[in-house]
Amino acid sequence: MNITAYRSRFISYLEPVADLFVRAGITPNQISLLSLCFGIICALLFWNQKFIFGSIALFLSAILDLVDGSVARKTGAHTNFGAVFDWIVDKYVDALVLLGVGLSGIAIISPWVQVSAGGDFAIVALAITGSLMNTFIKPVVYAEIGYREKVEGKIDDPLEGIGFFGRPETLLFLILGGISGFIGIAVIIVAVCTNLSAVQRVIYLYRTLP
Repeated sequence: MNITAYRSRFISYLEPVADLFVRAGITPNQISLLSLCFGIICALLFWNQKFIFGSIALFLSAILDLVDGSVARKTGAHTNFGAVFDWIVDKYVDALVLLGVGLSGIAIISPWVQVSAGGDFAIVALAITGSLMNTFIKPVVYAEIGYREKVEGKIDDPLEGIGFFGRPETLLFLILGGISGFIGIAVIIVAVCTNLSAVQRVIYLYRTLP
């Protein structure tokens, strides 16, 4: 179980926001671009140690990532390109935001363990790797075993709900870490949990696939 299981509930709260975009004639792909822009802004703010403002930008990016699907559903604008573009934007945002923390120069594990700055950056690299691989498993499964159908533009996902720590959890911890001043701890949690979650998915696939 993970936060993704409650995605439909979160989206229902954002219906008024989606309606605003529909009335404004903004397309789902344009919303995805806005999400990417806010992700880039967050990365730049994190890089400059403006973690509170960066967290706000990341929150807006996450909201837009939820809204684009609602707008697509309301306007019947589901496209294969849009689905692919949404995935690409998500991964760019995740990697850039974590990279922003790494480039900020803050101590991540140094306050507790005597390591060089390279050790801190290694944690960031591990977090980026875990974030990407935790998601990369999905398209590999789709490519190798196929999928049955799409529902409102989304693939019938055999890994839905598998893995205790996904993208929503990553964003949540980074936002809370940035606001609270514990961004280093947030990155450590992301580094550990995303990779453990990826391993959990691999074990699940090993047990269920022929």
